[in-house]
Amino acid sequence: MPLARRGTDAVLLLVALVWGSSYLVAKSATDVLPVLAVLFARYAVSALACALACGALVAARPRRPGWTRAELRTGGLLGVTQAAVLVLETYGVAHTSAAHAGLIISLTIVLTPLLDRTGGRPGLPPAFFGAAGLCVVAVGLLTAGAGLHAPRLGDALVLAAAVVRAGHVALVGRLTAGRPVDPLHLTTVQTAVGSVLFLPAAVVHASALAHADAATWGQLVYLALFCSVFAFLAQTWAVQRTSASRASLLLGTEPVWAVAAGIGLGGERLTLWASLGAVLMVAGTYWGQSVERAHRAAPPQPVQPRPTAGALRFRAR
Repeated sequence: MPLARRGTDAVLLLVALVWGSSYLVAKSATDVLPVLAVLFARYAVSALACALACGALVAARPRRPGWTRAELRTGGLLGVTQAAVLVLETYGVAHTSAAHAGLIISLTIVLTPLLDRTGGRPGLPPAFFGAAGLCVVAVGLLTAGAGLHAPRLGDALVLAAAVVRAGHVALVGRLTAGRPVDPLHLTTVQTAVGSVLFLPAAVVHASALAHADAATWGQLVYLALFCSVFAFLAQTWAVQRTSASRASLLLGTEPVWAVAAGIGLGGERLTLWASLGAVLMVAGTYWGQSVERAHRAAPPQPVQPRPTAGALRFRAR
């Protein structure tokens, strides 16, 4: 394998690892601070880092293209939908295990193609819905615990986050397809919008933020700089240097890292039913990915002209 490809694969695996670890880090932070205070700190630190990065690039390249109205409008809308995802996801992980959250949120992989119509292709093949059904069974086993019952609050919130996240990803594709959008500009606008949305909560919980210890602030900085800014920009950089199929395969390891972090570092445990659900979830998402990639790569089938009334009468004879 060429050295350049190894480096790109390593970056994508690192992104997946960082995202997988984010559930345990967010859960630890919400054990100390209110959820909305955690979200404000995450957004504010991310916005500051993005602003500094934009300033450094302008200083290094004065003729670099400036901001466009499309980036501001698109970033503003995506900032709202992204904030909705993180509200549901962070409240959810605060009320469930990090391993469960990382597995359930991976439903986004099979939900997104159902909402994404930017490719202009007809409906997905039946095999994809088989993979989606397998993931639904996996969610049922994950939320069952020691026995069948209605999903717990945390699991239900993360499930809602997966649905909203799929819509957010589909919206990103629809709004940026074929448009010259700078990823750093887009990320900066999104983080600025999130900071403004959660600013009232920061005012209410200012005392809690001010008295948070160094370990908690380390977790907040990790969520902001690594799980938000680094992960998004590194993903964009790596995808430009490899195939979409290879990138999705490597990024699809996120739930595996989430389980590893939850069990290995967080001391969490999976029941027998939940373990079976974890296996089915990983299998279902990988199956769904492979079916969707093959469907997207296949040449479009020519549309057959509808027969005229005269042709139908001729056939009837």
